[in-house]
Amino acid sequence: MLDILNYEFIQNAIIAGLLVSFASGIIGSLIVVNRMVFLAGGIAHTAYGGIGIAIYFGLPIFLGASIFAVVTAILMAFITLNQKDKIDTFIGLIWAVGMAIGIILVDLTPGYNVDLISYLFGSILAVSDEDIYYMSSLLAVIIFVITFWYRDILAVSYDSQYASLRGINVKLFYTIILVLSALTVVVAIKVVGLILVIALLTIPIYIAEKLSKSLIGMMIKSGILSSVFTLVGLWFSYNFDLTSGASIIMVSALSLLVFIVVRKLLKL
Repeated sequence: MLDILNYEFIQNAIIAGLLVSFASGIIGSLIVVNRMVFLAGGIAHTAYGGIGIAIYFGLPIFLGASIFAVVTAILMAFITLNQKDKIDTFIGLIWAVGMAIGIILVDLTPGYNVDLISYLFGSILAVSDEDIYYMSSLLAVIIFVITFWYRDILAVSYDSQYASLRGINVKLFYTIILVLSALTVVVAIKVVGLILVIALLTIPIYIAEKLSKSLIGMMIKSGILSSVFTLVGLWFSYNFDLTSGASIIMVSALSLLVFIVVRKLLKL
C-alpha cells in the first residue's frame, strides 16, 4: 500500500490536498460566519470564465482563473455593500455569463481539446510542481492576513456595526475576505472541481463549528477535518479508480452524516 507514495503524482496530490484543505478550512470558516456561501458559489462558477480566457490566450490556468475570480469578488463586494436588494440577480447573472464565456472561449481555441470534466470535478492527481508553489503562496498569504488582522476580521465577521464604531474599515475587510475566498475557490477547483467546491468549503466547517468555541479554533479544526477527508478520499479514489473530487466530497458527506447521527444519539 505504501508503495504508491513513491509516485511523484501521488506525492503532489497529497501535498496539494493538505494545502488546499487548510486554506479551505480557514476561508470556509469566514465564508460560513459571514454568510457568503451563495457568493462563493457564484465565484466558483464564474471562475470558469477565467479558465476559458487562460486557455484561449495561452496563459497559466491558475493565473487566468485567479484574475477573473478576483475581479468578480470585487464586483460582488461592491454590489453587496451598496445594492443588497440586487445581489441575487447579480450572482445569477455572472454565474451564467462567466461559465458561458469560458465555454465559448474554449470552443474558439484552435486545436485545443480540453477535458472539461477535470475542471468540473477536479484533477488532483494531475497537480504539477507549479500548482503546489501557487497553493503554498496562497496559504501563506491567508495565514499572514488572518494572523495580522485577526481581531479586525473577527469583529467584522460577527458584528460589523460594532466594528465600524471602533473605526475598522468594514468595507475593506469585507472585500479582502471575498478576494481571499475567490483565490481559495480557484485552487480548490483543482482538487474537487467547481461543481463540488462549495461542499469542501462548508462540510468540514459545519462539523468544526459545532466543536469550537472560537473562530480560530473553528479554522484549525476545519483544516484538520478537511485534510483527513481529502486523504481518505484520495485513498478511495486511487484504490477503486474513482474520480478524486467526488470521492473526497462523498467521504466528507458521509462523515457529516455520522457526526449528526452520533450527536443526536449523545443528546438522547
